[in-house]
Amino acid sequence: MPPNGFTEIAAGFSFLESPRWHEGRLWLSDFYTHRVLRLDAAGRVETVCEVPARASGLGWLPDGRLLVCAMRERRVLRLEPDGRLVPHADLSAIAGGHINDMVVDGRGRAYVGNFGFDRSGDAKLTPARLACVWPDGTVRAVAEDLYFPNGSVITPDGRTLIVAETMGNRISAFPLAADGTPGPRRDWAVFGPVSADLRMPAVREAMVVAPDGMALDAEGAVWLADARHRRVLRVAEGGRILQQIDTGTLGAYACMLGGPARRTLYVCVAPDGVPGQARSLTDAALWATEVEVPGAGWPC
Repeated sequence: MPPNGFTEIAAGFSFLESPRWHEGRLWLSDFYTHRVLRLDAAGRVETVCEVPARASGLGWLPDGRLLVCAMRERRVLRLEPDGRLVPHADLSAIAGGHINDMVVDGRGRAYVGNFGFDRSGDAKLTPARLACVWPDGTVRAVAEDLYFPNGSVITPDGRTLIVAETMGNRISAFPLAADGTPGPRRDWAVFGPVSADLRMPAVREAMVVAPDGMALDAEGAVWLADARHRRVLRVAEGGRILQQIDTGTLGAYACMLGGPARRTLYVCVAPDGVPGQARSLTDAALWATEVEVPGAGWPC
């Protein structure tokens, strides 16, 4: 049974990612079955579309069309009203590894992270570039030297982009210009130093907090899934941990604030997030718990 006040909403998945609250429903992707999912009004899971690749980050254009990250292909796809998935943007010239999470602002600009290196091999941690995809599919690198940019949120005023650096022990923030271009990076929260030894065993051991998927709340704090330590944290700007909820024997990899009042914290949990291990499992699940402060900003 789920621990610490969590309720199991749905189970039996391969690896859930990128939960989004949109049009009164929770949407999310399931990596290894290549599907975009949605909870219907009765809480049942339905398949929105099948993706010809690992599905990750989700977002929407202002006209309502869904965008989804195809991880290994390093492309963003677009779901047309007739059900066709078509190419929206090619990030292969920017992404140094698989693309992962994405946040789309109110004008349809998508900010897409990537691994920065081949995580499945013996390569050392390599800084990554953050991509911005404009609504017409134009792609540009807009930030450099990020350590595994992953879950991202945008403040309600559209002026600040906040990016979790999963392997960098930090969350970064960028001011956004009127045209969507990020300005200089600043520390939003620092949990520890970046490992001086960039080999993966040392990097993992150095992770005080491994911020993965995130959700912003109305007080300006973020809920984040700590991919290394089986917990979700509520963190204030500056790095102070305001609340911690352990997820027991399962790891937490993404979260979202949703529900009618946006006070339901949805958490994607799984036994493991390592490629090649999670692929054979059907033990990933969606849990939820109620929190006091509602969600705010994008994604929504």
